[in-house]
Amino acid sequence: MKRIAVSVTNDLSSDQRVQRSISVLRKLGYEVNFIGRILPESKEFNPDYRTRRFKLFFRKGFLFYAQYNLRLFFYLLVQKRYSIYWSNDLDSLLPNYLIAKLKGSPLIYDSHEYFCGVPEIQNRPLVKKVWKSIEAWIFPNLKYCITVNDSIADLYQQDYQIRPRVMRNISDSFIPCNPRSRAELGLPEQAYLVINQGAGINVDRGMEEFMDAMVLMPKDVHLLVIGKGDVLPLLKVKAKDLKLSERVHFVEPKPYQELLEYTMAADLGISLDKDTNLNYRFSLPNKVFDYIKCGIPILSSRVIEVKNLVEENGVGLTTTHDPQSIQTHLQQLRALGKPHFKEALEAASKKYNWEQEQKVIKDLIAQIEQ
Repeated sequence: MKRIAVSVTNDLSSDQRVQRSISVLRKLGYEVNFIGRILPESKEFNPDYRTRRFKLFFRKGFLFYAQYNLRLFFYLLVQKRYSIYWSNDLDSLLPNYLIAKLKGSPLIYDSHEYFCGVPEIQNRPLVKKVWKSIEAWIFPNLKYCITVNDSIADLYQQDYQIRPRVMRNISDSFIPCNPRSRAELGLPEQAYLVINQGAGINVDRGMEEFMDAMVLMPKDVHLLVIGKGDVLPLLKVKAKDLKLSERVHFVEPKPYQELLEYTMAADLGISLDKDTNLNYRFSLPNKVFDYIKCGIPILSSRVIEVKNLVEENGVGLTTTHDPQSIQTHLQQLRALGKPHFKEALEAASKKYNWEQEQKVIKDLIAQIEQ
């Protein structure tokens, strides 16, 4: 039996990208062991393949990463040799690289972001230096690499003269056949409803500016924020201070299929990342693909990948972060209406979907198995 160990530093249950990759690997005949960690608040996760979730003393910072990497190294060391080791992101790469070398197996590195460009380490020079040193040591020796868009692939090529394959973070083509109505979802039925969704509703993602712009908009424009992120407490206070509490609706994270019902109920999707760091500059959030397949136009900022996607496919408009600019472009989109974008959205949904992206994994595995 072909066996593959797939490693992440999260709690497994919410990692849709890796779960999609695993489904492809299983169809290719691989027995999967999905390895991560467990937290007190982690949801139950019992897929029909093997998993291992480490219980760690630390939740973040140096001690967390040190403990996780040591646990992963020794866990893989005592395991029977795997046919392939699959590392997701730089924070799981070192133990996978060492074990793959020791046991003589191929290693696949899937970089979900330009890790050394994440905002959390930009003002921490020592931390950034450590991660960059690990990356600079290992990356030139990697044969099988994947990343999430062309801009990040370009960065790695500039750094190490190795260009990863690009596999965008896109969900499959599923949409609910009989989605619930706004009334059933507890949403305002007559509002022009704007949605921002995802697990990264954080600082510098443009939400503060959008709420400032809402003050300039008609009172029937409502905002739906669904998901999690570090800026949510600030947004809730801001909504109250700006007297927007009745027009801004915060919804806890939902299972993916249920989330899409909310997306389909919206009139417009927003993605307003700021160009404050390399990782945001080259971001291409999976929510924009959800907006496309759910048939709603997009208002985005002008970070490179999202701007190109929106403008080249005619699925919305782009804006600056000036509240007046946001208001103006939203009004333009509202005046055009969803039907104006229907044909472009349908064409884009056929172009960008998991059925296309998964070919990257199939081609990579075929190369390894030659």
